[in-house]
Amino acid sequence: MGVWDTLTVKLAVENQCHMSKTQDNIRIIKKYPNRRLYDSFTSSHVTLVDIRRLVQEEEPFQVVDAKSGEDITRSILLQIIQEAESDGNPIFSSAMLKNIIRFYGPFQGVLGSYLDESIQSVIDIQTQAGSQSSEAWTEFMHGQVPMMQDMMRQYVEQSRDLYMNTQNMFGLFGGFGSKTEPKADPENNKDKKGDKE
Repeated sequence: MGVWDTLTVKLAVENQCHMSKTQDNIRIIKKYPNRRLYDSFTSSHVTLVDIRRLVQEEEPFQVVDAKSGEDITRSILLQIIQEAESDGNPIFSSAMLKNIIRFYGPFQGVLGSYLDESIQSVIDIQTQAGSQSSEAWTEFMHGQVPMMQDMMRQYVEQSRDLYMNTQNMFGLFGGFGSKTEPKADPENNKDKKGDKE
């Protein structure tokens, strides 16, 4: 193999790595059946710790199943959260997790939007106050938690009341103002049919 051939192969490999990252500027990480994760940009195996670092550094990435090509990014992020919750001081208490589970159903969109906007607001404030110490930020947030919890409680109560009132108004819950007509007696219908013939 000549020098030009070696250079061509090397450029092709670099181009492939570059394409893996520049495809919508998303770094592709493949998960293989042996549960190992492979970063196609760096051509190396990575761990959940490495992916957590990518999240913290705001590096765009996507995790796909190597066999099916299915996007499994959410699943991997949930694993990272589970590991982080197991170490040290968890963000989610058991009571909070139970409450989140209870939200699945008619209110899950409300909670999802609320959490997304709340977390984004905290990130925006933290970014603006970037020069402040993390200790001052922690003290500030501890003072805000009761207020945010009260606002969320009021919002949920108002949403629940609105939902229940709407259901009652349209009679979607049996027994709350909905009148049902008595069922027709099949014997009476036979007589009426016979009368017409």
